[in-house]
Amino acid sequence: MSRTVATLPAGSRITDYISLGVVAKTFPLDKIHAALAATKRGSVRQRDLPGHVTVYYVIALGLYMQSSYREVLRCLLEGIQWLAGPSASISVAGNSGISQARTRLGWEPLRHLHDEVVKPIAVAATKGAWYRSWRLVSMDGSTLDIADEKGNDEAFGRPGASRGKSAYPQIRFVSLVENGTHVLFGSRMADYATSEIALAKTILPNLGKGMLCLADRGFFGFEMWKQAAATGADLLWRVRKNNLLPCEKRLPDGSYLSRIYPSQQYQRHQRSGVVVRVIEYRLEGVEGSEPLYRLLTTIPNHEQASATELAAIYHDRWEIETAFDELKTHLRGARIVLRSKTPDLVRQEFYGLLMAHFAIRGLMHEAALVSGEDPDRLSFLHAVRVVRRKLATFGAISPSGPEEVS
Repeated sequence: MSRTVATLPAGSRITDYISLGVVAKTFPLDKIHAALAATKRGSVRQRDLPGHVTVYYVIALGLYMQSSYREVLRCLLEGIQWLAGPSASISVAGNSGISQARTRLGWEPLRHLHDEVVKPIAVAATKGAWYRSWRLVSMDGSTLDIADEKGNDEAFGRPGASRGKSAYPQIRFVSLVENGTHVLFGSRMADYATSEIALAKTILPNLGKGMLCLADRGFFGFEMWKQAAATGADLLWRVRKNNLLPCEKRLPDGSYLSRIYPSQQYQRHQRSGVVVRVIEYRLEGVEGSEPLYRLLTTIPNHEQASATELAAIYHDRWEIETAFDELKTHLRGARIVLRSKTPDLVRQEFYGLLMAHFAIRGLMHEAALVSGEDPDRLSFLHAVRVVRRKLATFGAISPSGPEEVS
């Protein structure tokens, strides 16, 4: 029986039918249209690369960091070949057309979409995601090299080096990670000179009741602690050994209650103090360990969470380093810089890369639930390779939806 060649509906463009696979499942079209509308970046007329297609394209750039702009677009569009038959050709925009489409889109829709969709995903059955009733999350920061262009250098700056300055400008970013799934959420970026503390304050609103947030000693400060605790989340942060934390009440598990103050002057007068629980411990026989580790927590009850358990849990904070490694080494690629040549497109590419990571981690979480595995035991690099192979072979999805308006 002969095959009837499928055709596009009248008035449709080839770029309205794209292969999205995992990306489309994670970031549905209605969410993209909402992000475009909220940021007033929808298009009145349909172009070769309208706004919703360009959003998917920017996320796909994060999956194919080592491929050219045109090759990424070709890979994204290849899945629509079956619609027009094997003899049809697919028109792939040139580099200038792609750049114009990305510039029209801007970075705001990508950040809006990221903030709306990229959230913790662990469920009750997710192994490694919980300590008792708390969802474990960690906070930390890192940097990314970006293209060595004058505009990028002026907007973001670069770190110093032993001989002048480093080879590439850099952006700094801070993220929260859901420890059990390695989902990076609430992320914010800025120029290299912006401190991690300043960026961290902007992501604290992403914490909430039922979370236990872990953070290293570099983040601790009275105001930062108060702001984080006000979100309703519980905290387990390391502090420096020179912090004055006199014991007010010793608890049966060896931890004790103390107070932190806005300044030494307030502490001398014992005004405006905040009660904290202090946990001190050593790692005996562990090579390279420090003489003393000191943690503060908002959990006052030793029966609810013992000092021994919290000390063990704190070392899960390193899960965020693993997530950063996935983002920077396995997904982006070692020694590869973000390719965008203007500051706005750097910001756009940054959020696209984070959303590509989220899509892969979501797929891995589903696989872990089916197999009954801990998501940590699944190979992120293998998942990236599978998604790259399969992205162009998923069935075409028609991004039909509300009219885009400016």
